[in-house]
Amino acid sequence: MAAVGSYGVRPGHALITMVEPHPGHEYAYNRWYEDDHYIAGAMAMPWIYAGRRWVATRELRSLRSPADSAVARPVTAGCYLSTYWITEGRYAEHMKWTVAINKRLNRDGRVYRDRTHVFTSFQDHEATVYRDGAAGPRDHHALDHPYRGLILQVVEAAGPRERAALLEWLRARHLPARLAGSPAAMVTVFRPTPLPVDRMSYVKQVEGVDTRLTLLWFLQEDPRACWEPWFADLGEALAEGGAGRTELVAPFIPTIPGTDTYVDQLR
Repeated sequence: MAAVGSYGVRPGHALITMVEPHPGHEYAYNRWYEDDHYIAGAMAMPWIYAGRRWVATRELRSLRSPADSAVARPVTAGCYLSTYWITEGRYAEHMKWTVAINKRLNRDGRVYRDRTHVFTSFQDHEATVYRDGAAGPRDHHALDHPYRGLILQVVEAAGPRERAALLEWLRARHLPARLAGSPAAMVTVFRPTPLPVDRMSYVKQVEGVDTRLTLLWFLQEDPRACWEPWFADLGEALAEGGAGRTELVAPFIPTIPGTDTYVDQLR
């Protein structure tokens, strides 16, 4: 495997997964995911080269929009978000590995059941827009750099052709204007891909494969400190541009590995 195939540094693909632990299972879920699944179910696999977990306290979830989100029902569902970068060109090989290892983990009783996958999909990288041009960390550094917050934004176009136009508008006009002078250093843009037919049964098939885009805004400030002046109107701004509809805007802060910090602030 090492002698052939892609081995660049670009985040050609991503795994983005937002999960809701069932009430009363918040601590147990957090410890299982961080102590076991984050490593055995993700980071130990070939071609995943960076990862980070994020958390949304009840205060952060109260900032989400729109209320009638087609992604999170209710819009406050999904306390935890995990993001992983996958080497460009290695998606198909990685998928074979991840399906196999997750079947094994399930068989060995190492899958925590008391949780719901709110938004889980593998995605292909489409663009990264930087606030400061060539200065600062690149997108392949984003999950290692100590960013203080992240905003997950899921947008939907009317159809596949409209999505191509939406992507170009985001890349060339909307995102450069929104980033200028803001606390966000970069935005990465991905498009979802279908999950394999032999995926685990508790993960639902991806919706909006031909129409949606996923934006990750990497913030240098805590989103609670800069939400109103900079990000509260992200959905409205997209609608005003006439390019599509925002199905979710959700702020998160990074977890502190090895701890249960913020778990007592989820409910």
